[in-house]
Amino acid sequence: MSIIDTINIRVSCRTYSDRPVEPGKIMELAAFLRANTRSPFGSEIRFRLLDLDDMETVGAGTLGTYGVIKNARRFIAGAVRNQPKAMEDFGYCMEKNILEATALGLGTCWLGGTFSRSGFAEKMRLAEDELLPAVTPVGYAGDRKSLIDRFFRFSAGSDRRRSRHEMFFDGRIDNPLQQDSAGPYETPLSCLRMGPSASNKQPWRIIKDHGIFHFYLKRTPGYNAIFGDVKLQNVDMGIAMCHFELSSTALGLKGHWQSDDPQLETGGLEYIASWVSI
Repeated sequence: MSIIDTINIRVSCRTYSDRPVEPGKIMELAAFLRANTRSPFGSEIRFRLLDLDDMETVGAGTLGTYGVIKNARRFIAGAVRNQPKAMEDFGYCMEKNILEATALGLGTCWLGGTFSRSGFAEKMRLAEDELLPAVTPVGYAGDRKSLIDRFFRFSAGSDRRRSRHEMFFDGRIDNPLQQDSAGPYETPLSCLRMGPSASNKQPWRIIKDHGIFHFYLKRTPGYNAIFGDVKLQNVDMGIAMCHFELSSTALGLKGHWQSDDPQLETGGLEYIASWVSI
């Protein structure tokens, strides 16, 4: 399966079956987590595959998901040192984990606000300067979605995507990017559009400027207030960068990330990074 196919078939899974994951797949996924340390901005990130059968409770914290996730026995958790662009780096690397699990035939679901951080943080032995932005369950999807699964998909509008004309622009923020102007990057942009995001806000905005794609964040006011230093919409930007880079690489489109704000007039969008094609 190509990475482009994997991006397009990935869906959020909140209900899991009792079917055990084969030991070979567990070993393959765990090895991927250990090796997945390269990020666009160089943040220190570490991941672990946690097994609930070994740890129903850890100290004072329970590894819980407030009833959002049903029957999952394993979770991928990650920690990142609190520094500039840490959230983008975390989103980029965690999405790689999720796509790897998808390629192995396993279900996943980004959890940024609907899990008990204390238990996961204790099991990860979180350092004082580390953050635990998100976790994901991992396992075989159940045959039937639970009521809460259907509720979350409906309330977040998970099956609805913004139009490309709301996300992608040509030269300036008031000029929607046409498909024929995107050239060979039409597929990477489509893969970016398929990315998951917190509450399905889809906060990414991309301005194409000749051979450079500038990534901006359209922040939802007040959205991150309850999460402290964990900025979920910045995590979303890392997910977008991951989809764009992996699909570009798969198509042989070479480029690299840089942080050189072009100072474009964007009406208040936050500059994150630029993909420079070579």
